[in-house]
Amino acid sequence: MIKPWIHAARLRTLPLALSGSILGSFLAASDGVFRWNIFLLAALTSLLLQVLSNLANDYGDFTRGTDNHERIGPDRMVSTGAITPRQMVWAIVIVSLLALVSGILLIIKGFPDGNVFLKLVYLILGLAAIGAAINYTVGKNPYGYSGFGDIFVFLFFGLLAVVGTYFLHGQVLHMEVFLPAISLGLLSTGVLNLNNLRDERSDILTHKHTLVVKMGGKWGRIYHAALILFAILTASIYVSLVFHGLYQLLFILSIPFLLRNMVVVLRNKVPSELNMELRNLSLSTLLFSVTFGIGLIL
Repeated sequence: MIKPWIHAARLRTLPLALSGSILGSFLAASDGVFRWNIFLLAALTSLLLQVLSNLANDYGDFTRGTDNHERIGPDRMVSTGAITPRQMVWAIVIVSLLALVSGILLIIKGFPDGNVFLKLVYLILGLAAIGAAINYTVGKNPYGYSGFGDIFVFLFFGLLAVVGTYFLHGQVLHMEVFLPAISLGLLSTGVLNLNNLRDERSDILTHKHTLVVKMGGKWGRIYHAALILFAILTASIYVSLVFHGLYQLLFILSIPFLLRNMVVVLRNKVPSELNMELRNLSLSTLLFSVTFGIGLIL
C-alpha cells in the first residue's frame, strides 16, 4: 500500500512547494534575521499543504468524473482503485491536521513575544491555505473548475509563501520583498498553467473551466510565456533596487532553463509532451529560488 500513496503525493511537485519558504528565508538571511526553526517549520508546513492539495485533487477529480480515458496526465490513485475514496478522505483529514499542527508551531515560534493579533492573522491565513488546498477540486463549488486556480496559486505559492516566511523570521517587512514574491508566484502559476494546457481536451469534456479552457490553448501558451517573462522582470527589478555586488546576478543561471521551458511550450503541439515540462519548470523554479537567495547572502 505504500507505493500508491507515494504516487498520490506526487513527489515531483514538492520542489515547487519548497521554493517559497526557501526564498523567503534567504531574503531574511540577507537582512540578518534568519532563524533555522522558522525555515524548517515553514518548509514542513509548505510540504504538507502541497501533499494535501495533491490528495484532495486526486479525490476531487474522481468524484466529479474528471479522471477518465481522455485524461493525459499520470494515473490518479482513487480512479484506478489503488486507493479507495474512504481511505483518501481519511488521508486528507490526517494531512490537514498535520498541516494545522505544523502551522501552529510555526506561528508560536515566529511570535514568541505573545503578539496575539499577528498570531491570529497568521492562523486565519493558515486555515485559508488549508481550505484552498482542499477546495481546489473538492466541494460544491471548487474554484479550480471555475478558472480561479491561477489566482490562488499566485497568492499562496508566491506572496504568502515568500512574504509570510520572510516576516516570520524577524517581524520586519520591506516592500521590495514583494518583487521576488511576485516572481515566484508567477512561476508557480506557470506550473499550474502547464497542467491545464496538458489537460485542456479532457477538461473541456468534463466541464472543468480552467483559464486555459476559457482562453483557448493558443492564448494559454502566450499567457505562459508572459508569466515567465514577467517573473524574470520583477526579479531583475528587485536586484537593481538593492544591488550591492555581482553575486546578486547569480539567479541568471536559472534563466536559460526558464526560457527553454517557455519556448518548448510555445511550440508545443502534442499536449502529452508537456508532462516532462511540468517537472522541468518545478525544478527550474527551485533553482531560481536557490540561486536568487544565495546571490543575496554572498
